[in-house]
Amino acid sequence: MIREILKLGDPKLYEVSPPVTEEDRPSLSGWVEDLHDTLMEYRRVHGAGRAIAAPQIGVGRRLLYMYTDKPYVFVNPSLSFPDDEKYTLLDDCMSFPGLLVRVERYKRAVISYTDGSGRPQEMALEGDLSELLQHEYDHLDGILATMRAVDNKSFYLMEMKRDL
Repeated sequence: MIREILKLGDPKLYEVSPPVTEEDRPSLSGWVEDLHDTLMEYRRVHGAGRAIAAPQIGVGRRLLYMYTDKPYVFVNPSLSFPDDEKYTLLDDCMSFPGLLVRVERYKRAVISYTDGSGRPQEMALEGDLSELLQHEYDHLDGILATMRAVDNKSFYLMEMKRDL
């Protein structure tokens, strides 16, 4: 089911999400389906979107969904960083369409998680995928890209991107 994506300013976006528990397992496939449907609809309408966090659709659990070459489900993920190399980029978000924010992210990350079947997994990330999953992971801790702005002049309207 396509769900409404919560927008910047919604108090639920600033909450820290608790882990997915065994009691949540019966709901997990429905949440994943809703994340998939919502992401695909956002892509259809906006021509963008590779991942979404459960809190963005009002599901307060530590659950991420990514669809790149295939679907990925990240249950109770944790991030680690193999080195300190960072880079600066313009970040956008489905929770604030049309706004870009200059942020700094780690160039490389490792995400550890269980998949939708409960199997432990680990994925090494670099570049845009590292940034993407750092962005989505932040949603689980109630952090938006606007809160990671490099400075108070790091906000741009999407229409200005061609001038940056």
